[in-house]
Parts: sequence; C-alpha cells; structure tokens
Amino acid sequence: MQTLNETHDPALRSWLASANQAQTDFPIQNLPFAVFRRQGSAEAYRGGVAIGDQILDLAAVAASGVFSGAAAAAVHAATADSLNALMAMAQPVWSALRLALSRALREGAPEQAKLAVCLVPQAVAEYSLPAHIGDYTDFYTSVHHATNIGRQFRPDNPLLPNFKWIPIGYHGRASSIGVSGQRFPRPVGQTMPPGASAPSLGPCKRLDYELEMGIFVGSGNALGKPIAITEAEASVFGMCLLNDWSARDIQAWEYQPLGPFLSKNFASTISPWIVTLEALSPYRVAFTRPTDDPQPLPYLDSPDNSAQGALDIQLEVLLQTQTMRQQDQAATRLTHTSYRHAYWTVAQIVAHHTVNGCNLQPGDLMGTGTLSGPTLDEAGALIELTVGGKQPLTLPNGESRTYLEDGDAVVLRGWCEKPGAARIGFGQCVGTVLPALT
Repeated sequence: MQTLNETHDPALRSWLASANQAQTDFPIQNLPFAVFRRQGSAEAYRGGVAIGDQILDLAAVAASGVFSGAAAAAVHAATADSLNALMAMAQPVWSALRLALSRALREGAPEQAKLAVCLVPQAVAEYSLPAHIGDYTDFYTSVHHATNIGRQFRPDNPLLPNFKWIPIGYHGRASSIGVSGQRFPRPVGQTMPPGASAPSLGPCKRLDYELEMGIFVGSGNALGKPIAITEAEASVFGMCLLNDWSARDIQAWEYQPLGPFLSKNFASTISPWIVTLEALSPYRVAFTRPTDDPQPLPYLDSPDNSAQGALDIQLEVLLQTQTMRQQDQAATRLTHTSYRHAYWTVAQIVAHHTVNGCNLQPGDLMGTGTLSGPTLDEAGALIELTVGGKQPLTLPNGESRTYLEDGDAVVLRGWCEKPGAARIGFGQCVGTVLPALT
C-alpha cells in the first residue's frame, strides 16, 4: 500500500498558474492520465496528463527527451492510442513517472521551457477510452444500496445471506463502454408489465443511472496465480468515475436465474481521467465493519486493509434535462455521497476476483457497483431516490422524474479534499439519453 511522499506535499505549486487555483480538479498533486487529441483533428490519439486547465501531451514529452530512466520508458509507453502498455508496467515505474512529472511541473523547474510547448488546452481536446478494455466486471459493494433495493422487494429481509460474506460481481460487456460525452439510444428489450399474460418487446420505461467508481487493472496476474490482498493494490493502475446505466424494467424480467443481460449491456460511461492510487494516498481511511457483522474471511483481510483500505472520495450526481439545457439552466444535484461507505475495498475486490486463479490483464475494468450512503439523499440511483418510482423527484424548474427521460444528461463528479492535503478531482462523467431506435 502506497504511502505519502514529496508528490503529495500540499505546499507544492506549479509553474502553470491554472494548476494553483483552489478548486481545480487537477493540481500538481493529482496528475491523472487520459487519452486525447485536438477536437476535429486527424491527429493520433495519445496519452496525456492533466495539469490545471491543460493537458501535458506525453507524445510531445517523449520526443523532447526531457526524462530519462524508468520515467522515460513510462512516457514512451504512453504515446500510443491507449494506456495499456503503461498500465502493464509495475507500480514502481508508475511512481517514477509521477515523481518526474511532479518535479518537472513545479515552480522553478528547469524543464519548464521544454514542457510548456507540450501543453494542449483541455478546452480544445476530445477524448478516447483510456485503455483497450478486454474484460469488464461489475461488483455490488454498497450495503446501503443493496439494503435500499432489497427492502423494496423483501421488506423483512432486504439483504441476501451472501452479501456480507462475499464481494458479489458479474461479468459485463466491454464493447459498449464509452467515454464521457457518450450519447446512446434508450435500450429496447422484453418486459413483463404487472398483470400481463405475456411479455412484449419495446423501449425501456424505467431507465436509471448508477453512480459507481471504475477500477483499472495495471500489471495483472498470470492464469492460475491469485493476487493476495497484500499485493492487490500494486496491480491497480487507478480509478475513474463510472455510470453503469440500468434498464430496471428489462432487468426485472430477464435477470433470473443468470442475472442482468440486455438491461446492462447497452451502455456504460466512464470519465476520461484515471486518477492513480498513489495520488489518492492522502485520502485513505480505515476500513471497518459493525462488530455484529461477519468479519472478512482471511483471504479478504489484512492489517493494511483494515487500517487504510477505504478511500474518502466525494461523489455527486447531477441531472440536466433537455428543457433545462434549452433554457440554459445548469444541471441540478440529485445526490452527494462518499466512496468510503462501500462495504468492500479495492484490495478485497481484486483479491476475490483472482482467488480462483482468474487472470486480470492490463486495461481490464472493474466497477464498484452503485455507491450509496447511509441516508436516502445519498442514494446512487433513481430507483432508490424515488423508492421504486413511487415518490417522484421534483426538480427546481418544476419538472419531475421517477426515471430518466429522453434528452436527460446525467453528470457524475468526484473529488477528494481534507485539511492538510491538496484538493484533487476526477473531472466529470457525462452521458445523454437519446430516443430509442425504431
């Protein structure tokens, strides 16, 4: 588990003024990775690092020859149209690159002249998926979400008996994962309305968002070689925001006995920026369980995981309807919660995923599952906020929602802040619902 070092010093300032602004997501203490090019250009996509309101073009940095050793090798690996080669490198190499970038971007750094010409404004950039995602696994790690959902169907026994013993997950589809800005048609599938004698095919009527974090695998493991919980985080490159959209009415009909299918495979949206676990080090908190809950089995337990396995990442969901957009009204907040409330940690997810010898590969993505806090206003999905559609939300402009309508744009944001540490953020993850295909 990574510890604090000079790159986390809250007093560090960059020679780039926008990186020193109080509310920026991308100060010098962050340095997240994405894949980008200039909007509308024929340029090749390549890796970049966010600093203030700019992107440090890693292909240009590699060409400048400003770095040497492990940092130079890491920069070269990030010049392709995906970050898989960089992700495949070991954690010490990622740290070497982070340290070199931090030192070169600080006030007074001799590299300023060479790196200043490698900057591209974020305002003129467009993004691709940061990695070629080979496999995607979605987990179910929020006890509050599981309880809220279970209570709607099993009021006297909302949690299934395995939830507190095992990180529950299922394998999803990687091809329909898109980067922020994704626009997708309302999904179509079979539903069985109450009282109907037969199902029918049609557009989803109960479309929902799911507030999640994405976990990008780094170096991974060989087939048949489990990753111990004490080594799990060394195999994780970083985290992003994830909206794993859900068609609730399609899912209700199809999910037994094998789980969701068409209700989940139509789209998932991630933020372009991957924040490394090293950047998140200042925001670690203890992982605890209520004393009367089952404690993790030995393969899911370690002193480090108990002491600092959870992460206090602030998360919020905002909604901008088509009417709001047409009237130039800002998106309105629906939810604010924290990832620290998750019932299972990143290390536990990785350890469980590989305990049977499953091989994770660089660029694989894992979702945390919907993240909800202990109170209903911290719920990470509309099905919770509206109690299964029974209590519609009234928006500031007078519109109401039980589930998403065509033209709705959902915005996820994430950031970390606390006294004695620099505020860092994830940018945002935006997806828009289009009418169903006819």
